[in-house]
Amino acid sequence: MSSIIDIHPHVISDDEGRYPPAPLFGKRSDWSQERPCTVETLIAAMDEAGVDKAAVVHSSTTYGFDNSYVVDACSRYPGRLVAVGSVDVLEPDAVETIRRWVDKGLKGLRLFTGGSTKEFDPSELDDPRAFPAWELCGELGLPMCIQTGAVGLPQVTALARRFPDVPIILDHLARPDVSDGPPYAAAQSLFDLAAIPSIHLKLTPRIMGDSRKGAATPETFFPRLVEVFGADRLAWGSNFPTSPGTLSEIRKTAEDRLSSLSEADRATIFGRTAKKLYPALAD
Repeated sequence: MSSIIDIHPHVISDDEGRYPPAPLFGKRSDWSQERPCTVETLIAAMDEAGVDKAAVVHSSTTYGFDNSYVVDACSRYPGRLVAVGSVDVLEPDAVETIRRWVDKGLKGLRLFTGGSTKEFDPSELDDPRAFPAWELCGELGLPMCIQTGAVGLPQVTALARRFPDVPIILDHLARPDVSDGPPYAAAQSLFDLAAIPSIHLKLTPRIMGDSRKGAATPETFFPRLVEVFGADRLAWGSNFPTSPGTLSEIRKTAEDRLSSLSEADRATIFGRTAKKLYPALAD
């Protein structure tokens, strides 16, 4: 397989004096305290797992909107790591704030509407106050990751249609229910997004696990996903260290679950799509 790129690991500094925690929603995630991972730890894990490059996602449940550590960390490994940060897009100065972080090296943004410490609230997604930030992302070619569930897909659809120049990446496939098995009718709202070419999906340990729950199987779900979206709109993300296990174990599980796909499709999901979304990671 060609180069392996991970578009969803996290890093946490061990220097709380320099990078003080200030979690979004006021509650720090358990994983960030139980399994902290400095950039040096991530690089060592990548070396062991055979992961060549990564788009490192800022930990909102550790640092809120302060992207200092992810930007500083990735700048130490240029060409191998790029930083994906988070900005309060509802603030009046959001455009200036995004430009400032981009000047410091940020290569993508992420909207965190809920997750490990809070229920999803998609209301901010289609708030008009956020539109100037989206317009800037289109101008700069910044991809936007969105952390939401199925409840937020109508807002995602509206944003994708309003801002077609912004590549959108859905974290964890927006957590679809696939336990009903083929033809996966319960996940129809996810499959409906295939009609919008700017929307991409991030394949993380969550869907790797869900693909074996209930009547779901990896051999029926992932080929269906590729058939509907195309491999060039799917990319692998480890969610390391949030998800339990070593990076090597997480990669091996992903390769096992996707083994029914063609070699070309797997190469695209494990690397080529990432290079399209984050050109700084291209060879």
